[in-house]
Amino acid sequence: MRRSAFAAAIAVTATVAMPDVAFAAPNRPDRPSAEGADLIVVTKKGDDLSLRFREDRAAGGGEDRAAGAGVDPGGIVLGPEGGLSAALPDDPAFAFLGEPGRPVWSLAAGGPRFPAIDTTGVSGGDVTLRLVKADGPGKVAIYTLSEWGRPTVLLDSDGRTSVTIPAGRRLGGVAWTFDTAGTHELTFAAAAGREQVTQTYTVEVPPLVVAPASAGTAVGRAQAATTGQGATTNKAATSKAATGKAAIGKAATSTTATGKTVISDGHVDMGPQLDGSTWRVRLKDDATTPATWRELADVTLKVTDKAKIKIPAGDGYAFLGATGDPVWLLPQTQQDGIVWPGWNTQDSSVIAGVSGAVTWTLEGVTGPGAFKLFLTSSFGTPDVLFDSARALPQRLAIPLNTHAHGNWAFTRAGTYRLAVRMSGTTKAGKAVSDTRTLTIAVGDGTAVDDDAQPGPGATAQPGSGATAQAGQGGALAKTGANVALVAAGGLVSVALGAVTIFMTRRRKPSQ
Repeated sequence: MRRSAFAAAIAVTATVAMPDVAFAAPNRPDRPSAEGADLIVVTKKGDDLSLRFREDRAAGGGEDRAAGAGVDPGGIVLGPEGGLSAALPDDPAFAFLGEPGRPVWSLAAGGPRFPAIDTTGVSGGDVTLRLVKADGPGKVAIYTLSEWGRPTVLLDSDGRTSVTIPAGRRLGGVAWTFDTAGTHELTFAAAAGREQVTQTYTVEVPPLVVAPASAGTAVGRAQAATTGQGATTNKAATSKAATGKAAIGKAATSTTATGKTVISDGHVDMGPQLDGSTWRVRLKDDATTPATWRELADVTLKVTDKAKIKIPAGDGYAFLGATGDPVWLLPQTQQDGIVWPGWNTQDSSVIAGVSGAVTWTLEGVTGPGAFKLFLTSSFGTPDVLFDSARALPQRLAIPLNTHAHGNWAFTRAGTYRLAVRMSGTTKAGKAVSDTRTLTIAVGDGTAVDDDAQPGPGATAQPGSGATAQAGQGGALAKTGANVALVAAGGLVSVALGAVTIFMTRRRKPSQ
């Protein structure tokens, strides 16, 4: 199967323990990608109910998602585009899944861009989704992941055939997992009110190839190299071919806004744009259609107390603090009422005008507590990408045409300022770089700048809180102890964790 943008950037370090994984089958460009797609889109207009498939359209920057009605899933075949096969882990906590080492395969699990179920086209009430029939050589399970990577089964071929989803929701982070190669036909029925619609999806599962432990570096893992200050980066980072029609070095057509704004809900991405020789790091706000690109200096991300959560038990999350301590967490899967920040290198000007990966550097952090950015697998195992408690700068290599989300954690309420730099090399060989400051106001009682105006669906919260000052030109104080870069190695955990849940079950987990 195709090595996705994330899979192509995987750098394995000695501290990352995970099952061996291999990628099989070539890319099928004639097939739509399930990566980040709305696999099931339920829409109701009058008495007309439809169930469709809507691709992410990553090359276009995602602006078409809200407007795109999708296509009839009966006319497409999914897989092996973007999939991943891996072995079940030797972990007693997951023994109910089957024998350790048994391979399974997940649709669109090449990185943390799992598919979604979208009911935003239905107003009021609930949508009932049923798995009417699962024809295929093996079992299938469809499930979601919690903030800490805990799975919840939605539908499966072992007997859980119905789930109720509130209307007006986009349920992200949905994994479709299969335990046997071959052609699977899944028939779904969606009901809203008195109306019902039925559709059949075809998924081709390639041979489940898992490299033996003795094979060394598995196919699909890039070799890691050490550069500068102990940082690990990936020389083999590659990208998908650009599919947009924008001219090289020209920014994609979109709205650019000026003026202060506060964003406390909805989807935003930080990423670079290239206009001729001008390289600029901006924030892409998806609250409008098309999306609005904003200057980082004009934006405050407001993290309300809806994001306040207690640190779970277990040594794996000790880097956040003690069990039971509060932390403000913006999870890698979107939740209502919480801003959902990510990062991307998908602007058509970047895809067309840049050669190789983009490097995201965390130059400095100020604030009343610590900032952590990490990924969580479905086994609950975190992989830390950035940690302000350790020495800065810290770097992350991001392949072109990447769109990703992680867990943004803040250990105390107050104002944080992150000095972020993104750099790359144009196809003409010119090095480009830009450093900006991203401001995050954490906690309901933390004040925002007086001249900041609430953005769409956002409300500035009054009150006072700790405020840290940035230095000139976005340079912030550096804190902590030395740390090596975690490049895309952390992304492996997300992918591997997602492909191992709820297959070859011997009993059903309690819900």
